[in-house]
Amino acid sequence: MSLLRRALLAGSTNHWLREQATRRVFVRRSVSRFMPGESVEDAVRAAAALRSQRITTILTRLGENISRPEEAEEVTQHYLDVLRKVASAGLDAQISVKPTQLGLDQDPELCRANLMRLVECAEKLGNFVWIDMESSPYVEPTLGLYRKARERSPKVGVALQAYLYRTAKDVEELMPLGAAIRLVKGAYLEPPSIAFPKKRDVDENFHRLACRLLGEEARQPGAVLHIATHDIALTDRLIRFIDETKVPASAYEFAMLYGIQRSQQQRLAREGRRLRVLISYGDYWFPWYMRRLAERPANVLFVARNLFG
Repeated sequence: MSLLRRALLAGSTNHWLREQATRRVFVRRSVSRFMPGESVEDAVRAAAALRSQRITTILTRLGENISRPEEAEEVTQHYLDVLRKVASAGLDAQISVKPTQLGLDQDPELCRANLMRLVECAEKLGNFVWIDMESSPYVEPTLGLYRKARERSPKVGVALQAYLYRTAKDVEELMPLGAAIRLVKGAYLEPPSIAFPKKRDVDENFHRLACRLLGEEARQPGAVLHIATHDIALTDRLIRFIDETKVPASAYEFAMLYGIQRSQQQRLAREGRRLRVLISYGDYWFPWYMRRLAERPANVLFVARNLFG
C-alpha cells in the first residue's frame, strides 16, 4: 500500500481533520465533482439526468456508525421515503445502506428489522436494496444480515471486498444462494494480516473472484454480479472474459461512482453494457471523500489541478 493511500485512509477517520476540511470552501468545491449535492432531491435529479444516457443508478446517503436507536429509525424512514420518491419519478434507481446506519452497533436485531422493512418495501415497489460492506470487523455480522434477508426476498444484495483474504471463501459460500454481489476492491485501512497490501494482488483477486461469479456454476442458481471498479485495464480484462465465454447480459452490471471516470462510463453505455452509477449524497461526506481519493491517487492530482490550475 502506497504511503499516500495509507495517509488518506488514516485521515478519513481523523475528527479534527474532518472538522477543518468541511469548513473549507475549496474542499467543498472539489467534493461537488463526486456528488451532486447533499439532499436526496439532488441525487434524484442526477439519477434522472443519467437515465437519458441509458445509465441506471444506486442512491446512498453518506454516514455510518450512528450512536442512538432513534437515529436508526430516522435513517430507515429516510430510505423508505427514497424508495417511494424513486418509484414516483419512474427511475431505475436502487438504494444502498450501511448496517451501522440501521443500528448494528446498538442492537443487531433492530438492524435486521430495519433492513427487512426496506427490503419488503423495495419488493413491493419492484426495487432492490444493496447492503454496503464496512470495515473488517463488520464483515461477518453483515453477511449474517444478508443471509437472513435473502431467505425472505431475492431483492437484496451485498458488497464484498476483493482486498480481504477471506472473500474467496465468502464467495463460495454465497454462490449457492443465487446471491447478488457487488464486488469492490475495498476502501478501508486494513492490516496485511487480513488484506492484500499490494494493488496488483488486489487486482488479481478481483479478476479471479469476478470470473468465478460470472461462471456457469454461479449463474445456475441465479447469481448476479456488480463489477464495481474504475480500473479500465481490469474492466477490459473482464469484458474479454465476458465476451469470450458468452456471459449473458442479465448476469452482470458494471458499477461506478458518480463523477469518476465519466468518459469510461459513457464508453460502457455506448457499447450497450449495463452500467449502474452509485450517487452519494448527505452532509457526512468527509470520510467517504477521503476513501475515494485513496482508491485512486490520480484523483488527488485531479482535485489539485481543479483547485489551483
